[in-house]
Amino acid sequence: MNDLWRTTIGRCLLVDRYVGNDLFEKEEVMMTTAEIASKEPAVLTLEPDTYYWCSCGKSKNQPFCDGSHEGTSFVPMAFEITETKQVALCQCKRSANPPYCDGSHKDL
Repeated sequence: MNDLWRTTIGRCLLVDRYVGNDLFEKEEVMMTTAEIASKEPAVLTLEPDTYYWCSCGKSKNQPFCDGSHEGTSFVPMAFEITETKQVALCQCKRSANPPYCDGSHKDL
């Protein structure tokens, strides 16, 4: 049986298990809680590109992934910017709308 892991940032992974090419089952696996990198968003002007947001909170390059999640169940979240714009990226890792800040840090 082969596992294909897909993330739902923050607290769980959705695992699709396949037998050959057929979907066998779906399983939600609980993860540990991400570390709080900061209790305020990173307000940045980003150019058009694909970026990788840190979901574990361990990156030294916040709010972007630097591979510090290795050995954990966390994976970075890819997101695309299609035009130059200012964004507020979550650094508390509790946003319900990652990678963007939704103000969840105010409740920490």
